[in-house]
Amino acid sequence: MKSKKSGNSAVAETEMENEFLHQPFIEGLKDIYDAEKQLLKALPKLEKAATDPNLKEALSNHLRETEGHVKRLERVFESIDEPAKSKTCAAMKGLVEEGGEAAKEKETDSRDACIIAAAQKVEHYEIATYGTLRSWAESMGHDEAAELLEETLEEEKAADEKLNEVAAQECGCEGTSSGMSDDDEETEEEE
Repeated sequence: MKSKKSGNSAVAETEMENEFLHQPFIEGLKDIYDAEKQLLKALPKLEKAATDPNLKEALSNHLRETEGHVKRLERVFESIDEPAKSKTCAAMKGLVEEGGEAAKEKETDSRDACIIAAAQKVEHYEIATYGTLRSWAESMGHDEAAELLEETLEEEKAADEKLNEVAAQECGCEGTSSGMSDDDEETEEEE
């Protein structure tokens, strides 16, 4: 298992104490690896069902990002000397099903709004997952893995923000944002 080597014995001791996170970390990686692969199949269907050009573009762009997320996860597995394997992500399976239902809405404005909501539920799941995995990687001293996971986390946050923008243009609402302003988020991070 690759890990940063530290001359600081206190840091090394903390990393050893956090090794109990190793197995949950691996299971979480397998879970999100499967989730991203499910999205590779689902996003084109949502894009096809969407009618708003901005929504179509956001979904298309996120599909390309998702392809990169899969490759980046493979690099995360490699960085910790683990094979890239997936296990069925039940949460994403349910979210993808919801997206499929949204795509079947008869009325186009309603359909686009439901697709945005379904896509944001996916983003929020991914944000929570990548944030947790990044924190665990950091606490175990898996610096390369943490950096890769942080990169994906930032892309997921940007995708969520883009969906908020599309929602505001589409229906005059702000999607399913957390309701926190950037100032609120900075204050919370400082605490």
